[in-house]
Amino acid sequence: MFNLIETMLLSVHPDNPQPRLIQQIAEHLSNGGLIIYPTDTVYGLGCDIFQRKAIERIYQIKRIDPRKAHLSFICSSLSDMTLYARGISNPTFRVLKQHLPGPYTFILPASRLTPKILKSKKDTIGLRVPNHRIAQAIVKELGHPLLSTSVPGETIEECTDPELMQGKFGKQVEIIVDAGIGGIIPSTVVDLTRDEPAVIREGLGKFPLE
Repeated sequence: MFNLIETMLLSVHPDNPQPRLIQQIAEHLSNGGLIIYPTDTVYGLGCDIFQRKAIERIYQIKRIDPRKAHLSFICSSLSDMTLYARGISNPTFRVLKQHLPGPYTFILPASRLTPKILKSKKDTIGLRVPNHRIAQAIVKELGHPLLSTSVPGETIEECTDPELMQGKFGKQVEIIVDAGIGGIIPSTVVDLTRDEPAVIREGLGKFPLE
């Protein structure tokens, strides 16, 4: 567990993320730290998928049962995403290619690369490729996906304003990546493990695209 004095607020340019800051964030994740960071939908709470203690800390912050957790992987590209899913058919790949990057989370069968602690009872995983340069830059620098969930909060402001999040999550999260006020609508969740795609949660992304 990290002994925090104060959560660091890092101002990162949303269109041209500073490489030095992205490297600092990725190194922090590799060392087992937690971050709050922007996506193309809402701010996310994230950690390295291979840092078990960090994953457990996210469970504690969200107050969720690991056996019932619905977390997703943030990937840098579609090719990166396919490493963590298995049995992707040509029709499924076409759906992914049409909608990504974008505000979607796709439920797919988990591959052997997915840590067991993160697999659901159905052996599936939620995968995302957000259309956001900061999120993509962090994952590319890290070298593998970021575990992610939405930032908890009782008001919209607590989930969208980095300065308010800094006050709320002090001594729980080490770095908050400030890219300005965030969105309030989550990703659209689509289950691709069925015979036909099924929308599990309607969000920012329209499915299917016309």
